[in-house]
Amino acid sequence: RGPNSSLRGLEDHPVVHVSWHDAAAYAAWAGKSLPTEAEWEFAAWGGRPAETEFAWGTELTPQGRHMANTFQGAFPYANTCKDGFRWTSPVGSFPANDYGLVDMIGNVWEWTADWYAENPGQEPKGPCCVTENPLGGRETDSFDPALPGIRIPRKVLKGGSHMCAPDYCQRYRPAARHAQSIDTSMSHLGFRCVVRQKA
Repeated sequence: RGPNSSLRGLEDHPVVHVSWHDAAAYAAWAGKSLPTEAEWEFAAWGGRPAETEFAWGTELTPQGRHMANTFQGAFPYANTCKDGFRWTSPVGSFPANDYGLVDMIGNVWEWTADWYAENPGQEPKGPCCVTENPLGGRETDSFDPALPGIRIPRKVLKGGSHMCAPDYCQRYRPAARHAQSIDTSMSHLGFRCVVRQKA
């Protein structure tokens, strides 16, 4: 978080400030991979039908209970911290989904292996954004059309973060997606790895 900050006390928080190259290099070193967008979304639903808006059901805070580390209050200047956290939270602070996975939603955005494309070339077969695995756009389609002079490709981010708020960014839904330049790291962007069975 800048000058005079440290990692002391954050050992059980998600790793942040990693570019896509950092995350991919770690995954390769560990003998794992970054998930595709479709793999990530399948895992986030935890076996629930994609018609439910949130990974845990139809309400953001069922019976007033916060199910993920997100932003409460008027973004970006008045976080009420009703979920107990101002920044990142320790991994596993919120309930696991039905696959036993924690923090698929909120806390930090997560890199995927897929290039970002507005229209990946397949029509969705349901209400969520991802159709089948592997989906993957093309690198040449991943550049930001609003910034034609900047030719940095973008990958798909999933999951939202502790900065996603109902009045600003409702990307704490499994179906939501976001584009991020592969050279950029942020304080609310991390990753997770997957292990694939060998055929």
